[in-house]
Amino acid sequence: MLLKTFGWSFAVTALGLVAAVFYGGWAALGLVAILSVLEISLSFDNAVVNAGILKKMSAFWQKIFLTIGILIAVFGMRLVFPVVIVALSAQLGPIEAVDLALTDKDQYQQLVTDAHPAIAAFGGMFLLMIFLDFIFEDRDIKWLGWLERPLAKLGKVDMLSVCIALIILLISAITFATHAHQHGGTHVDKAETVLLAGIGGLITYMIVGGLSGYFEDKLEEEEEREHEQEEEAVRAGKPRSAVVVAGKAAFFMFLYLEVLDASFSFDGVIGAFAITNDIVLMALGLGIGAMYVRSLTVYLVREGTLDDYVYLEHGAHYAIGALAMILLVTIRYEINEFITGSVGVILIAWSFWSSVRRNRALAAAEGNAGSDDKTEVSSGV
Repeated sequence: MLLKTFGWSFAVTALGLVAAVFYGGWAALGLVAILSVLEISLSFDNAVVNAGILKKMSAFWQKIFLTIGILIAVFGMRLVFPVVIVALSAQLGPIEAVDLALTDKDQYQQLVTDAHPAIAAFGGMFLLMIFLDFIFEDRDIKWLGWLERPLAKLGKVDMLSVCIALIILLISAITFATHAHQHGGTHVDKAETVLLAGIGGLITYMIVGGLSGYFEDKLEEEEEREHEQEEEAVRAGKPRSAVVVAGKAAFFMFLYLEVLDASFSFDGVIGAFAITNDIVLMALGLGIGAMYVRSLTVYLVREGTLDDYVYLEHGAHYAIGALAMILLVTIRYEINEFITGSVGVILIAWSFWSSVRRNRALAAAEGNAGSDDKTEVSSGV
């Protein structure tokens, strides 16, 4: 079962790592491995959300999502999108950006380095909004209760996450961008660039969130409408075609999943710029990670273990928050790639271990309760 679900991911991993060694040696292999783990850790919550929706869809639409969807996810968001970011930030044509990245890495590196404050501000704000919206939402299950309970109360204040994000952006522009480090060791004032790029990241997040919410509402409306039509058809003695009923709702599910997938892919791509500026290594690492996310989605649906490790979503969002702050700091200061890549892994591992401990504690409590019940029954007899 495991090999059937993750077989393609294992194959893509082997090919990707071999390609990385041929492309840039063992250092490139290490970067691709870090990027793959980063993508998996950042997108684990994506897999959880995907699985929750995918299990409601027919086998046909599941195949559509896992075939056409993976093409969009790997080749669109992980390969084309990084080129678009570099092309826009460096004011190049897409073909020129790709050609430069492959033929003149020094010049490409300089362009990306010069554009880094804008990329970091844009991505940092996008990731920061994901994190803030998560921690300010009141949830039934809390991982770090001492922190999350007061934050959930604060979250009742309207637009709090936007206000905090803008304050952090302003502080970053004043603190880091005023003397942003540039290629060649010089320092230039990038405050205006950082402010504009950061606001762009905030607007992008709100647009993507708005589209996701729109598709979610449309999905709920379609499900309600089809449920009513089914009941009316049954009362009239003329059952409605199941294919038509499933079709509309499944189509909206597919659109909703694609918007969600694009938004979650975006944080992985932006986060990758904190680790490397090489689009080939970025595409290899993020592509491998995207394959595992898809395989993990299928695994969660087939095994029905969606809710077994309840703190993993928390760990993924804390990793996103840490990465957002790291990106903002890199506007001025260089941070070691190993630190950037390992922070997310540590937080995910911690949340996984916390989930395992919680499951063991619950199992032990149920076992003790069962023993007490048996003792009471035997005593009564």
